[in-house]
Amino acid sequence: MERIEKHFFSDMGVMLGRSMRHITRSMDTIVTVCITPIAMMLLFVYVFGGAIQTGTDNYVNYLLPGILLIAIASGISYTAYRLFLDKQRGIFERFHTMPISRSTLLWGHVLTSLVSNAISVVVIILVALVMGFRSPAGILPWLAVAGILMLFTLALTWVAAIAGLTANSVEGASAFSYPIIFLPFISSAFVPTDSMPSVVRAFAENQPVTSIVEAIRALLSDQPVGNDIWIALAWCVGILLVAYFFAMRVYKNRV
Repeated sequence: MERIEKHFFSDMGVMLGRSMRHITRSMDTIVTVCITPIAMMLLFVYVFGGAIQTGTDNYVNYLLPGILLIAIASGISYTAYRLFLDKQRGIFERFHTMPISRSTLLWGHVLTSLVSNAISVVVIILVALVMGFRSPAGILPWLAVAGILMLFTLALTWVAAIAGLTANSVEGASAFSYPIIFLPFISSAFVPTDSMPSVVRAFAENQPVTSIVEAIRALLSDQPVGNDIWIALAWCVGILLVAYFFAMRVYKNRV
């Protein structure tokens, strides 16, 4: 037990490397996570952008936060998929026979989600820059944006862990992400909520994506953030804590 605790981080590094190799060998993962959100951004900016009234001159600036959240939501579905495959193949049981900390197996998948989604976010921002995205924000607002995106990724990753460990099929493991991917479309990510019918507007303004999008948009525009950032952090931390608790319970019971 002493050896396991002492080498927790080195064991976790090994599990992170294992999961990252799976991603780099899977081109469909890279295409889905990076190319699909980029294609969506191109479509909305160059096809629909002229018809959408947002009150801003540069629609890509308005659109980018929502695209980043969609990319992250797409990326975490692969975390559930990889966890399901490990469970089905008995990988967890094999590693549990070795003198390593059991939680490092799960944390390896979680950290892989953080790294892979961070890469996707950087790639999408670079493409947005080519498309005309510009931000007057300094280093501190950008760090705040990175922190919010990291919390959002962690929260959804632990939700993905629950899905991956409890699913009975590959389809079931990844299907949970579809509603999450759809949420930005019923928010202020693409259009202002003022233009929506009252019922839809009430939902859009009180779901987590809108506050996260508004906080990121204000930070990147170097505008006052107001309460949106605290609401966004509350949503992310709340989802993270609840999902982590249930994910660890499921992991201990199922594996």
